[in-house]
Amino acid sequence: QVQLVESGGGLEQAGGSLRLSCAASGTILSINYMGWHRQAPGKERELVASITSGGLTNYADSVKGRFTVSRDNAKNTVYLQMNDLKPEDTAVYYCNANLVTRLVKFGMDYWGKGTLVTVSS
Repeated sequence: QVQLVESGGGLEQAGGSLRLSCAASGTILSINYMGWHRQAPGKERELVASITSGGLTNYADSVKGRFTVSRDNAKNTVYLQMNDLKPEDTAVYYCNANLVTRLVKFGMDYWGKGTLVTVSS
């Protein structure tokens, strides 16, 4: 069974930094993309950043210049370096990956359980 496990997150002051990581485990044939979404209380889940196995990236406008997404394809792991954190970054951050497995030939979205990031002013 394929699983995504996030780590990192926690409490940080505005202007500080945190680094999130997410490792995909199980029998994975290939990775189409991995990335991060977040959901704040009362708001819809939104894309934060994503990266393909080839290194192409996509960022939400609100985090451009502050967050950096990277990956280690050999470890099936994606990272999110978050700098200059702001209170509005407070949310549960979810790892997301589109993976090809024996069960799904062309790729399927998988989600982690989330990790809480709280930024105080």
